[in-house]
Amino acid sequence: MANSGFQLLGYFLALGGWIGIISTTVLPQWKQSSYAGDAIIMAVGLYEGLWMSCASQSTGQVQCKIFDSLLSLDIHIQTCRALMVISVLMGFIAIIVSVVGMKCTKVGDNNPATKNKIAVAGGGLFLLAGVCTLVSVSWYATQVSYHFFDPNTPVNARYEFGSALFVGWAAACLTMLGGSFLCCSCMNEERRGQQYYRQSQPSTAREANVKSSPPDKGEQYL
Repeated sequence: MANSGFQLLGYFLALGGWIGIISTTVLPQWKQSSYAGDAIIMAVGLYEGLWMSCASQSTGQVQCKIFDSLLSLDIHIQTCRALMVISVLMGFIAIIVSVVGMKCTKVGDNNPATKNKIAVAGGGLFLLAGVCTLVSVSWYATQVSYHFFDPNTPVNARYEFGSALFVGWAAACLTMLGGSFLCCSCMNEERRGQQYYRQSQPSTAREANVKSSPPDKGEQYL
């Protein structure tokens, strides 16, 4: 029961991380206009994500524009797009695979060893999804930091980290943590099975020797 609860904990942590990955992919606040120094913009706040750029006015109106061309974007934006989409797809597949492999479900094969292997595969997919998200968000943040501290960048054109980056970091950590829980729970179960098998081997061997040994002379006369 404890092992099943550990699997459930890992599954729900990874599921929450996957929802965070989707939110990170969709949100336009990957970077926002900086208000440091003399570049104080009182009327308009600028945001930019992987798919669109937005302008938020002081009146509360928000206008967004989707990027027109894919090939005209910077290489890091195109790569981050691909990594985030791959993360979402791998997380979706991992959800289905993990449900089949968990002990608390009756879906798929009833063999415990087979279900453990399937659960480990689901946990591995969650780990890969978290790693892809972490790489994407961290690379984008590195580019924002580089342009912010670049002396050639105009002061009024500098950007800072947006809220989507922090959501992405949290989502990546949750997804990798949940995937690790799924993998570790199944590996611990396999080790317990191997230890039980090794402990039961000597007694089985003794019983076989007793059965195969010939009876004593006294026993024959009796």
